[in-house]
Amino acid sequence: MEDFILYFKMGLNHVLDFSAYDHIIFLIVLAVVFTYYEIKKVIGLVTLFTLGHSVTLALSAYKILNISIELIEFLIPLTIFITGFVNIITSKNSSSKKNNINLIFALFFGLIHGLGFSNYFRMMIGQEENKLMPLVEFALGIEVAQIIIVLGILILGTIFQNAFKVEKRDWVLVCSSIVIGFAIQMMADRVFW
Repeated sequence: MEDFILYFKMGLNHVLDFSAYDHIIFLIVLAVVFTYYEIKKVIGLVTLFTLGHSVTLALSAYKILNISIELIEFLIPLTIFITGFVNIITSKNSSSKKNNINLIFALFFGLIHGLGFSNYFRMMIGQEENKLMPLVEFALGIEVAQIIIVLGILILGTIFQNAFKVEKRDWVLVCSSIVIGFAIQMMADRVFW
């Protein structure tokens, strides 16, 4: 049980660490196109992201995959930028087709985000024989933290759209634009060539 709490907390802290906010802003830009009434879809979105994240952590933990951290550190804000950019260019169209794009982004971009933490995770579990349980425990912490973040976004969106009468399109545009600004700065700071 002690190990479970340790790895679960590490998963929570991995997402909720405001000094490493790339995870948080990716979740913001990923979830902002949804409403609070689409909570089940958003939970599925988060679970797909956790799945992608966990796959690359597992591949790294078992030493199957090893990719340049400099490249990954650049690709992470690029995934944020792409998601925000797609939000902006499709903001007039709030169809389920757009929401499905974010489901695809969640899975595939989760693979990239998992690579960003893979070296640290591999060191964290060290030479443990059973790497699967720490990975599952860590993933559960990530999942809970991500649900907290997206619930916050959905609640804020509901407040702004209902109480302050902000159009959903404007909410998506403003949030996505702010996140894109952060992503551009992160990419500029992390240029690897």
